[in-house]
Amino acid sequence: MMMPIKEDLEIAKEVLHKKNLTLAIVKESKVLFESRAHGVSAFLDALEKFGFKMKAASVADKVVGKAIALLCIHAGIQAVYALNLSLKAKQVLERNAVHLEWEIIVDKILNASRTDICPFEKAVIKIDNPKEAYKKLKALSEKLSKGKKLE
Repeated sequence: MMMPIKEDLEIAKEVLHKKNLTLAIVKESKVLFESRAHGVSAFLDALEKFGFKMKAASVADKVVGKAIALLCIHAGIQAVYALNLSLKAKQVLERNAVHLEWEIIVDKILNASRTDICPFEKAVIKIDNPKEAYKKLKALSEKLSKGKKLE
């Protein structure tokens, strides 16, 4: 059963790099979802669109922090490739037996202006339950897209 996972992950990685994407999701050798959007919102969009059809898919993402790692577990993703992987994300994915590949490991994921920890990462600092993380991240994403302001 290991062969398709590896194949899907290779396709996802290739698509990510070739098309200069931030996120590529591949299942059964087909590209399910691709995005150039930054942050957690693209993954949330994919979840909205495909839900549990993402189960057993492979993900290639530019930046994977704990927020994305928990969303991957929530969606039933079986393999993840990250250009930048946070230590917390690595722990979450390994603990859930998700196949994992990365280029660079980082201590933490920063916000767009690199002045603080990413707001999505902050939102899940104390959360280990993927379903709870999904609800919290979805609410934060909606709040950000409406007002663009965080207290």
